[in-house]
Amino acid sequence: MKKIDKEKVTWHDWVKMLVVVALFIWFVIWADALWALIIVPFIFDIYITKWIPWTWWKELENPVTRTIMSWVDAIVFALVAVYFVNIYFFQNYTIPSSSLEKSLLVGDYLFVSKMSYGPRAPMTPLSMPLVQHTLPNGMKSYSELLQWDYKRVSPKPVQLNDIVVFNYPSGDTVVANPAYQAADFYGLCYGYGQQIVLQQAGALPVMDSLSNIQKRQVYDTYYSLGRQYINNNVREFGEVMSRPVDRRENYVKRCVGLPGQTLEIRNRIVYLDGEANKEPDNVQYNYHIVLRDNRRDLPETLSHDLRLSSDDLRDLHQTGMMPLTAAVRDTLLTMTDLVERIEVDTTGTAIDLYPLNGGYGWTRDNYGPIWIPKKGESIELTLENLPIYERPIKVYEGNRLEVKPDGTILINGEPATSYTFKMDYYWMMGDNRHCSADSRYWGFVPEDHIVGKPIMIWLSIDKDRSWFDGHIRWNRLFRWVETYH
Repeated sequence: MKKIDKEKVTWHDWVKMLVVVALFIWFVIWADALWALIIVPFIFDIYITKWIPWTWWKELENPVTRTIMSWVDAIVFALVAVYFVNIYFFQNYTIPSSSLEKSLLVGDYLFVSKMSYGPRAPMTPLSMPLVQHTLPNGMKSYSELLQWDYKRVSPKPVQLNDIVVFNYPSGDTVVANPAYQAADFYGLCYGYGQQIVLQQAGALPVMDSLSNIQKRQVYDTYYSLGRQYINNNVREFGEVMSRPVDRRENYVKRCVGLPGQTLEIRNRIVYLDGEANKEPDNVQYNYHIVLRDNRRDLPETLSHDLRLSSDDLRDLHQTGMMPLTAAVRDTLLTMTDLVERIEVDTTGTAIDLYPLNGGYGWTRDNYGPIWIPKKGESIELTLENLPIYERPIKVYEGNRLEVKPDGTILINGEPATSYTFKMDYYWMMGDNRHCSADSRYWGFVPEDHIVGKPIMIWLSIDKDRSWFDGHIRWNRLFRWVETYH
């Protein structure tokens, strides 16, 4: 065995080695990843024994090869560093949609703190840094050969009204065609299934006249027919794929319901255990806007002053509606020479709301009541409430759930009249209430889907403005993301 060259190893090397090893062991203990201690001998070798030729290319005569390999070494080191920083400390996130307008704007770039709720240990550790699930060439950016159970370091609970980044719960199943990946897969199945039944029977069953077990059979038929249609049309949809929890799309919403609370929406206001929850200052709803003289658009200078986006103005031109905060609505109402009237939009169907197989008749503005599952607490299971809790029981907590033809509920093969939850769940909604795909449409967010908390806007770009007319929103740079409790 090769001995340590005492002449080449200085006390500075020993000090550096001891400092690095001490910091690494602290990190391993903090992250509860004792398996990583196998790396300690390699750290010792880098500084002391130097048996492994870590920088072998420095001995090559070809200067081009030395230069290339030095760049490769630097890039690999940077990617490894970014990988661990993104997992345990911070991650960059861009606001892609208007669901949180005007609290967070499309084009805001955020620092997301993983420490706020405790870093989630990687569940799919074999993955490329800086890529969520798909490489530019369309291939998966991760491997499922190694899968770890959910574990969070120094966990902290989500607080009511926090803005939270999380993995999209309904994104466990997607189709390969990017044109359909933004759509909810289960919504696609139910939608196509209903179309098929409508074509075959000429009408859809009237749910109000059916028993709970009959309703379930109808919805199971919708889903199975729609799933079969998608499976049979691979050329259009692509392959049906499943994604691990931490490889699902990242969403950002506001937490408006905590584990154990009963949530209800009455006339657009969220109530928790019977008490109204404070609305965000910038909450928006869609309004019908009737302009005088048959106008279809607002003056450009007014739109600029009110910070109305091109998407808002397009909606106004096409539908006569657009989302407004209370402050902007009140400002427009004072302009009696321009605006005839403004009325809140009260439309909204019940067919696309969670649970898709529920048939409760809820709407986006009048929803629930619904109890949010809490770890360690139990709920009585009935055919009436099963659609609400079926997905948490089956998908998020990994149980086998069946319903016999006589209505008996089986969990893992055993009759069940109640269920005790293994995780906490949260209810997330956007501040742009009528333009947000949120928990009203896909249900609860399990605790293992929580990614982190946005803490600061480090850049904000307005796609509707030129470089010389507010393209960069300077007043939003390095601004803290505000929450209220």
